[in-house]
Amino acid sequence: MLRTLWKKYIGLLFSRPPQCQVAALCYRHAGSGLQILVVTSRETRRWVLPKGWPKAGLDAAGAALEEAWEEAGVTPVSPRGHKIGCYRYAKRLDGGLPLNTDVHVFAFEVAGLQDSYPEVGQRERRWMSPDEAAAAVDEPDLQDLLRRASVLVRDLPAA
Repeated sequence: MLRTLWKKYIGLLFSRPPQCQVAALCYRHAGSGLQILVVTSRETRRWVLPKGWPKAGLDAAGAALEEAWEEAGVTPVSPRGHKIGCYRYAKRLDGGLPLNTDVHVFAFEVAGLQDSYPEVGQRERRWMSPDEAAAAVDEPDLQDLLRRASVLVRDLPAA
């Protein structure tokens, strides 16, 4: 009873509205089909999409592409990203407090990966099939989006 009261009423009074981040779903077509680029987070070493906070002077897709460059050395086929979805996760802030964060995901076809980029040596990067990527990440909403990636990128306009 107390848990329900807290969850439905009292807890909502103290909760913060979700924050917003942007992510890049970087993909390529290989002989085995669609592949998605995932990177490890710097601190926990979990597999994630390149993502970060919006940046002044850039639209959401531009900020997502900049994160893909900084975190994975991505060179896109086109700098124009296409929003393909959104997922929510609990971002751990310094001190361990969770903050609900909505992540807007933009798809970019990858022309190549550079060997020198800002976070080289801080992260691992790996190409995975959509199902492998879904199994590698922790966030259930992101897992769902990755499992649908083949359909989502198939319907995008040509670069």
